[in-house]
Amino acid sequence: MSWSGRLAKRLRQWRSPPPTVAVLRLSGPIMATRPFRGMSLESMAETIERAFELPRLKAVALVVNSPGGSAVQAALIHKRIRDLAQEKKVPVFAFAEDVAASGGYWLMTAADELYANEASIVGSIGVIYAGFGFPELMRWVGVERRLYTSGVKKSMLDPYRPERREDVERLQQIQVEIHERFKDLVSERRAGKLVQPHEALFDGSVWTGSEAVALGLIDGIGDVRGVMRARFGEDVRLRPVARERSWLSRRLGIGGSGDQLWLSQAVDALEERALWARFGL
Repeated sequence: MSWSGRLAKRLRQWRSPPPTVAVLRLSGPIMATRPFRGMSLESMAETIERAFELPRLKAVALVVNSPGGSAVQAALIHKRIRDLAQEKKVPVFAFAEDVAASGGYWLMTAADELYANEASIVGSIGVIYAGFGFPELMRWVGVERRLYTSGVKKSMLDPYRPERREDVERLQQIQVEIHERFKDLVSERRAGKLVQPHEALFDGSVWTGSEAVALGLIDGIGDVRGVMRARFGEDVRLRPVARERSWLSRRLGIGGSGDQLWLSQAVDALEERALWARFGL
């Protein structure tokens, strides 16, 4: 384009500014106790608010890449996005990258329209608990477990004691309750779009993006740039709204100090690796 053409374009944009779409990245595991590595409402609230405050805002685009995590934090982030979308009367679009599974898909349902890549992993509508038990190891090394509680259920699922049937039954009751809430949410947000009997979709299975379209879990195949330009015109401005980090967290990578920092980092990395590995990533 010539210099005069570029100038004319700038003048047109000055007279009639192009529409703006806020791009909000929801990436990583969803964990209340991992404020620097993962997502929680505490770590995301300010960023979400800023996304809905941009001038000439036409839509908010959620770019989701998460293997899931805390159901509570997923629900809190979901609710904050829906509350602001209704308050500002702004449509929300969601775009899955590698994975939008479990809590990651929960976040996607905060959008009015859902998209993914053909090879994205979508779904995992279920609840999971994973842990370890060490009672035999404790006996083998000759370590005595000393645990004192007030309340017979206080030590439920203690990893250093043999597993008790009543503890497992109680855990499963809690999982069923959370699973029902997850199913209700998906049924509500995808009302009239799910094409199979719901129970076939809610057994924890995952699907590729192409399969998810056929099942009604998402609305189509697409990326944020392509879909937003098709919807709002080629001049649409995609404005990334990034989570701000403190000076200390930028200098150290996640924040903290001393030996506990590196131990925490190692544990966080292992937990995060386990979440991603469930989906071959």
